[in-house]
Amino acid sequence: MTAAIRPTVATPYARIVGVGTYRPERVVTNAEICEQIDSSDEWIRERSGIIERRFAAADESVVDLAVAAGGSAIAKSGIDPALIDMVMVATVTHPYQTPSAAAEVADRLGLVDTAATDLSAACAGFCYGLGLADGLVRAGNARYVLVVGVEKLTDWVDPTDRSSAFIFADGAGAVIVGPSDVPALGPVVWGSDGSQKDAITMTQSLVDYKVNGGESFPVLQMQGQQVFRWAVGEMSKACQRALDAAGVRAEDLDAFIPHQANMRITDAMIRALKLPEHVPVARDIAYTGNTSAASIPLAMERMLDSGEAPHGGTALLIGFGAGLVYAAQVVTLP
Repeated sequence: MTAAIRPTVATPYARIVGVGTYRPERVVTNAEICEQIDSSDEWIRERSGIIERRFAAADESVVDLAVAAGGSAIAKSGIDPALIDMVMVATVTHPYQTPSAAAEVADRLGLVDTAATDLSAACAGFCYGLGLADGLVRAGNARYVLVVGVEKLTDWVDPTDRSSAFIFADGAGAVIVGPSDVPALGPVVWGSDGSQKDAITMTQSLVDYKVNGGESFPVLQMQGQQVFRWAVGEMSKACQRALDAAGVRAEDLDAFIPHQANMRITDAMIRALKLPEHVPVARDIAYTGNTSAASIPLAMERMLDSGEAPHGGTALLIGFGAGLVYAAQVVTLP
């Protein structure tokens, strides 16, 4: 006779209960960036919307940034850290293949015997983590989940590359996901297009770097126009699918928080969605740059702290990037 398996105790809904961030102290202006590339403050602002960005200190690691943001999220959530059953760290800049950054983050936050894993979904990593955390909580496999988006992109960017040196920066953002009495995380709409994997990639693999005698360290390279066309053409469709899945209209949103990739991409998505003027839009890229997996929680906290978006309001999130991958969902803000 087949033994009966006892089911997990599920909960119907999940929500974000706290958000925390870490922005490195060093502010880097466009003028400083232009010391190593042939460009100008005016050109950078026009092409990307970036005025300045944050660079981590040489002795600050991905784990350091993640611990700072994660600790802030835990404190703001008000929950007992002992209730956190999973730590997920979305990053593509942790410089170790193993062990995971998440395991070290959990340990440094004092989370004992907590499940921990890293996620590699580039700029969509945070939204991937949020979608997975929603499922874990609702299935009863975790009481609370800490989701961290963190990048130290300055370790992996060529500061003399005119096409990308001005875009990328460092930072970390985190949320706590836990049970809810009402629907507060809409269905995640996600996907990928691996046929465009060369749109954002590395100049070579770490194995090739080793074989080549340690010359030409691998750095990020991006086909800007290809990424722009894909994001503008496809991401507004993903946004609309996420709105439809959640049963929410664009005019009912209290905030639109897209990945902070490029101000022109954001503007194009606003037009495609026909987003009403009364809906505030995250533009954190102006002062933070593109922080990949960290950009959405960083922008979320800025909007909440400034009062631009209301606590308990309804927001549309979308992350998209290397892979090419994307994920979008409608959420209730903490």
